[in-house]
Amino acid sequence: MAKPLAQTTGRRKSSVARVRLYPGSGEYSLNGRTIEDYFTDPALRGRVTETFKVAGVEGQYDVKATLEGGGTTGQSDALRLGIARALIEIDAELRPALKKEGMLTRDSRRVERKKYGLRKARRAPQFTKR
Repeated sequence: MAKPLAQTTGRRKSSVARVRLYPGSGEYSLNGRTIEDYFTDPALRGRVTETFKVAGVEGQYDVKATLEGGGTTGQSDALRLGIARALIEIDAELRPALKKEGMLTRDSRRVERKKYGLRKARRAPQFTKR
């Protein structure tokens, strides 16, 4: 395969997406699978493809990505950030439009750890009077 136009990384929670964009017809290869096969939920597919719609470059690039860690939501958001960063690497003029839609912000929220003596991170055991 030809040299990629852009190569970037996107992260969310414990998910990492290594993204490579090639000139093409809008095909996705996510861990060797199609986007329909990898993300069965249409909402997650929409979040990923939304980046190209905002940039106005639908169907111009092929995406080849390696996704690992976390779940499907974290992976889709990591992929979305990776694609946005790659598009900026190709054309810096797209930055204001992507930034306005919040596609360049890394969502840093993580699961809070469980504390000793509690049932969950903050949930205390049920109180019994007698």
